[in-house]
Amino acid sequence: MFLIGTRKGLIFNYPKKIKGKPVLRDALKDVPESEGTEYSDKKKEVLKLVPPGGCWVDLPQEVQKEYMGKSFYSGGGKRGMARRISWDDPCLTLTTSPCQKQTERCHPEETRPLTVREYARIQTFPDDWQFSGSMSAQYKQIGNAVPVNLAQAIASSVAGFLDGLPEEFFVGFSGQAQEKGQVQLELPLKMVA
Repeated sequence: MFLIGTRKGLIFNYPKKIKGKPVLRDALKDVPESEGTEYSDKKKEVLKLVPPGGCWVDLPQEVQKEYMGKSFYSGGGKRGMARRISWDDPCLTLTTSPCQKQTERCHPEETRPLTVREYARIQTFPDDWQFSGSMSAQYKQIGNAVPVNLAQAIASSVAGFLDGLPEEFFVGFSGQAQEKGQVQLELPLKMVA
């Protein structure tokens, strides 16, 4: 959720809603190959039983009990456990690891976690974007990120809003716009009445 606060009487326009529903099939079309973490043999055997779009509820009850342990008897949804993503739905929220028991993100067809590059593509990073560190660190960078296209849409709306304000709204402003839509602010920024 993004909240943008404005002074009373000013109206901020959020980005327009996109048309259609982005689905995993579109996001991962022609995604470059990359490294990715792997499931244990035991976890692979369980996830082979889960259909695309399914999760632990699609497993035989004895497998559910064994795989989930005490979580089987606890309340709550637990829908992230033994979760296989569907090609024809938007992807679930990406976490900082695709193979933790509570937040699994299994590939729709292959019994494996999503790769680093698949994770990045879902978050709308360009294919040539380089992540640093270990594979675990790369998953964390991507899972903690706001999707690039969403951040760009919000930032463009904020910049457009600020560009539309008359100069007298800014006191103590020491930045300047390089071009329309590229506002740079340096604090402290104070709004005047």
